[in-house]
Amino acid sequence: RVLSLAYLALVREVGDGPAEWPGARWRGWYDFLPWEDRRAARPTDRSILADRLAAWARRAADSAARRARVDRVGLLFGLDGRPWDEEAVLERYEALFEARLVSEAWRGAPVPVPEAVSELGGRPMAGDHRRILACALGRLRTTIKYRPVLFELMAPHFTLLQLQRTAEALSGARLHKQNFRRLVEQQGLVEETGEVFAETGGRPAKLMRFRSEIRRERPSVGLRMRARPED
Repeated sequence: RVLSLAYLALVREVGDGPAEWPGARWRGWYDFLPWEDRRAARPTDRSILADRLAAWARRAADSAARRARVDRVGLLFGLDGRPWDEEAVLERYEALFEARLVSEAWRGAPVPVPEAVSELGGRPMAGDHRRILACALGRLRTTIKYRPVLFELMAPHFTLLQLQRTAEALSGARLHKQNFRRLVEQQGLVEETGEVFAETGGRPAKLMRFRSEIRRERPSVGLRMRARPED
C-alpha cells in the first residue's frame, strides 16, 4: 500500500515548477473536478451526468437502497430543485467513484475505462490523489466563509468585479453582481482607496482594499456567498 500525505496551502504561481520535477506545471483544479465548476458548465454535460447517476441509483439491490441512492444523488448534485452545497466536494467525488463515473474506479478492471467516463469524469490522478484534491477544495470553500482567504488571494488594491470573479472561481458558482457587492459593503470588508482602475473597457472602476481593522471587530471574517439562480 502507498500512503499519500497532502498539505493544503495558498501560494503564488511562479514558473512551471521546480527544476528537479521536470514536466511539472500548474493546472486548474476544475480540470480534475469539472462537475464542481457550475459557472460555464454545459447543461448537456450536467444532464448526462445526472442521467448516469440516476441509472446507478436504479441499479441498487432493493427498493430501500434505491431510495437511499436517489436521495443521496439529489442532495449532493442539487437535483429536483434542491440547493447546491458547494462544500460537499469530497462527498460528490465519492458518489461518482461508487457509481464508477471516474476513471480511478476502473483501475484493475479487465476492461478499459469507458469513453463516456473519460469524457465527463475529468482528468484522473495517481493513487487516491483526486480524492485528496476534492477534500482540499471542499475545505477551502468552507474556510472562505469564516476567514478572509478570499482577500489573501487578491492584489493589495482590486475592483469589486475582480473580487467577485475570484469568489466565483473558488465557489464554482455564478454570483449575482449587485447582491455580492451589497454583501461585501454591508459587512464592512472593504474600503475605497480613492483611486480608480481605468482598464475596464468602459467606465473606470473604484479600487478597493481589504479593511484589516475588521479582524479586531469580529472573530469570524469571511464571506458567505449565495449563488445566483441558474438559468
